[in-house]
Amino acid sequence: MTDQPADNTADHIPDHVEGSGTAEDPWILTTPPGKSEFDAWKDEAADPPALMVQVGSTRLSYRLSCIEDLRAMLVEHGDWMPLGNADEQKEAKSGTVEAWARSGDNPVGGWYGLRKGYRGRFGNYVPPVLEHLGLAEVEHNTRNNRMRAR
Repeated sequence: MTDQPADNTADHIPDHVEGSGTAEDPWILTTPPGKSEFDAWKDEAADPPALMVQVGSTRLSYRLSCIEDLRAMLVEHGDWMPLGNADEQKEAKSGTVEAWARSGDNPVGGWYGLRKGYRGRFGNYVPPVLEHLGLAEVEHNTRNNRMRAR
């Protein structure tokens, strides 16, 4: 893998992000390919605290610790890592962010997704949050996107 992002990767936080990251004023983000918009916010009062994602009428939730844990893993990884993107029912490709988010070797010992049946798609919805927070760079190609720590 190369140290350089693909030509169409933004070297900065996208300027189209809206919201403050609360349920009342969620971040309005786009998936890495830029084709779908979604809302995300922190729910620190949830048990466990959660990163909430609303895609149309579908609501997904991930452990809020995923933000710090993913960044720490990327720092340790030290290079670009493929995102991967799979529903819970499909196997995640080895070596991807998606596979890490399901692995018994991650800091929570398994799934970061909190709602059974909707625990997948971590590689599609969590990387844009880290990018918005300035914690990671994310590629924005039509397919096969990667990310790395900032």
